Amino acid sequence: MNIAISGSLAYDFVMDFPDEFKNHIMPDNLHILNVCFMIDKLNKGWGGTAGNIAYTMKLLGQEPLMLSALGKDAREYMSHFEKNNLSTRYIIKDKDQFTSSAYITTDKADNQLTAFYSGPLERSLEQNIKDIEEKVNLVIVSPTQKEVMIKHLKEAHELGLETVFDPGQQITTFSEIELKKMIGQADFLIGNDYEIKLISEKTGWSLEEILKYVKALVITLGGRGSVVRTEEETVEVGVCSPQSVDDPTGAGDAYRAGFFSGHVLGYEFKKCAQMGAVASSYAIENYGTQAHSFTKTDFEERYKKTFNEEL
Repeated sequence: MNIAISGSLAYDFVMDFPDEFKNHIMPDNLHILNVCFMIDKLNKGWGGTAGNIAYTMKLLGQEPLMLSALGKDAREYMSHFEKNNLSTRYIIKDKDQFTSSAYITTDKADNQLTAFYSGPLERSLEQNIKDIEEKVNLVIVSPTQKEVMIKHLKEAHELGLETVFDPGQQITTFSEIELKKMIGQADFLIGNDYEIKLISEKTGWSLEEILKYVKALVITLGGRGSVVRTEEETVEVGVCSPQSVDDPTGAGDAYRAGFFSGHVLGYEFKKCAQMGAVASSYAIENYGTQAHSFTKTDFEERYKKTFNEEL
């Protein structure tokens, strides 16, 4: 099924710091912070919310359509998409700027520090949801330039398409009114527990009030699984234990791919969340956000082993 994903595309520079950040920061001197973290591992890979979600969705048999932009150094990323049979039809290629880049450092306690260069992502303002020629089953608006998120969610809502609002690290850039308006245009709101709490505080809405506007609220809890809340029920799902913990970066995007792949197939929310848990486990086992792979049989076997039921 065709799922439109508005979001970022970026080169990821993922680094490991063999200690904990807190051991190198003096809380009493944050006003003169000057810190150098000596890393012991560096990996350049493909990232960005649109790319990460689309990559895992393709493994799950969906046909994701990315609305995003790459820069003058796009060739490497485009080759990656072509190799994995991902559509690049709606990706803009900017000839003047470098592709967006994320510099992510993870310490041994899985805390992360990220610096992000947005590059040509604002060019997605040139893209319109109505111009997608394929029949779209779902539109996911994930973190990218604020104005792009506002535009694409509004367009999808006005077209009567089912929508997902995934504000992530962009929450702080939205005003209270903007957040309320966008939640009102969404069928799903998704975020981790910290992000949902931040949204609640910024809007002044409790979770119960948020649920007056969205069909479902999906909250990821890291190592504690996830929760799906509707006005009628609360569904709690545990984790799928990875075979190794190589890199947590991208686990949330893989979860989204699993959850919403299940949703467009008509599965109940519990099964969708369990698919999200299994998908995220593959991402954690690999260094980089689009380095994992699995077959349909692999996925189904891991799902059955974890949740003791057939997918």
